[in-house]
Amino acid sequence: MTHNLKRLAVLSAAAVAIAWSGSAAAQSSDTDTKNFAVVGNVPAMCVGGTIAGTGSTFDMGVLIDLNTGLLRTDLAAPPKVLSGSFCSARSTITVNATPMAAQTFTSTPPAGFSRVVDYTATAAGWTTTPASFATGAGSNPAAVQTRGTAFSGDITVSVGSFSTNGGATQRLVADTNYQGNVTVTLAVAS
Repeated sequence: MTHNLKRLAVLSAAAVAIAWSGSAAAQSSDTDTKNFAVVGNVPAMCVGGTIAGTGSTFDMGVLIDLNTGLLRTDLAAPPKVLSGSFCSARSTITVNATPMAAQTFTSTPPAGFSRVVDYTATAAGWTTTPASFATGAGSNPAAVQTRGTAFSGDITVSVGSFSTNGGATQRLVADTNYQGNVTVTLAVAS
């Protein structure tokens, strides 16, 4: 029995030592860790960029053939580039345009004459299909194009396909200021 008591005493001492060491480890620690979240946000936004090169005017010069008085068939102007354009989310590009209209001669023109030149404005580079708007069209379904992802790049804006409102046989009334307007809009898509 003494042998059993010795054995019990050794086991009891071992149990106390194990309990003591676990208790001491739980009570004293030389490190403590805390976590902190770092958060922020990026709003969905679009920036149209800046007009590169020769400014924002498509100067078409003299609109008519001086021999016939009819609209020139070779009207052209270099495209304009919006550089540094971006949207941080899904976006739409929209192009709108108004016809070139005589600004001084505002009354109804006489028979055989017109005071309006139609054209097509195009904004390319943002989407696979360029956004385009024809001023003489009844509707312009291609005027709005959607891009499904964030994007940064240049937008090339151009005008072309000029025609006299009322038909090719109409002559334009004299006016030193025919004006139209092209507007390109980038917007976050909903």
